[in-house]
Amino acid sequence: MSIRVVVADDQDLVRTGLVMILGAQPDLEVVGEAADGPGALDLATRLRPDVLLVDIQMPGLDGVEVTRRLAGPDVADPMAVVVITTFDLDEYVLGALRAGARGFLLKDAGPELLVQAIHAAANGDALIAPNVTRRLLATFADQAPVVPVQPIDPLTKREEEVLALVARGRTNAEIATELFVGLSTVKTHVASLMTKLGARNRVEIAIWAYDTRRA
Repeated sequence: MSIRVVVADDQDLVRTGLVMILGAQPDLEVVGEAADGPGALDLATRLRPDVLLVDIQMPGLDGVEVTRRLAGPDVADPMAVVVITTFDLDEYVLGALRAGARGFLLKDAGPELLVQAIHAAANGDALIAPNVTRRLLATFADQAPVVPVQPIDPLTKREEEVLALVARGRTNAEIATELFVGLSTVKTHVASLMTKLGARNRVEIAIWAYDTRRA
């Protein structure tokens, strides 16, 4: 079954390029395009794609606000959102992650990383451009407004290992390879981490790891 994607970018040339890259993949289907924030919000709400790929700077509503309305902490059924931008600025990245984004990429990341990010988001993973991951999450931890909540049930040794790898941006498949365990085992550990930490996604797990200096 194809992963359904909505692409939102106010630059026609960029949007066309993104659609062509994604449309060339056999398991991806672009089901809608939007040129501004309100259009992205409307399309995503009506079509409920598996992933929304949204530019951070758009007229009407920016990508952060669109993400917040579709995937924010108060959203009962959050959508998988991947944010893209031309600018490698902490304020953009932090804003997108706080809003609930499952991925963050620079527009020059290249087709391969773009496709990986879409697949990761659709599968419940999170992919952040490698050149900003560690600096970004460390900055997020430094700016954390509250003391991170400690789990009632302590993490197991294996969960600590998985936690560290999630914080480094590894996917489930990469974690399975690195720890020499099955993919289903990794998924079980990630699900347990989400439950114990009260996290809704892998990005929140990673943020907790940096907040508690476990990464």
